[in-house]
Amino acid sequence: MTADDSYGRLDDDDYPAYTMGRAAEILGTTQGFLRAIGEARLITPLRSAGGHRRYSRYQLRIAARARELVDHGTPIEAACRIVILEDQLAEAQRFNAAHHGSTVRDQDVA
Repeated sequence: MTADDSYGRLDDDDYPAYTMGRAAEILGTTQGFLRAIGEARLITPLRSAGGHRRYSRYQLRIAARARELVDHGTPIEAACRIVILEDQLAEAQRFNAAHHGSTVRDQDVA
């Protein structure tokens, strides 16, 4: 990989660029919180060659939403479930919008 190739990853929301320590710092939380949401299967960090957890920007956004719920008194397990359901709903809405858009275009052609 060349240096030019690696710069393209800076825009990739799924690229695991952040260490656990840096992710916790960005979120203003503890590494224990990140471990807990991992154990609750909200996010599954990738592992470096040395076995260290690495987080993507997408995972940090998900973790931030869970932290927001926990900070407002929601138990961590419930917060993780809420975030999972919110993410599934958003995906279904994107799918429906894409499907509806193709159906409308098909009707316009006929």
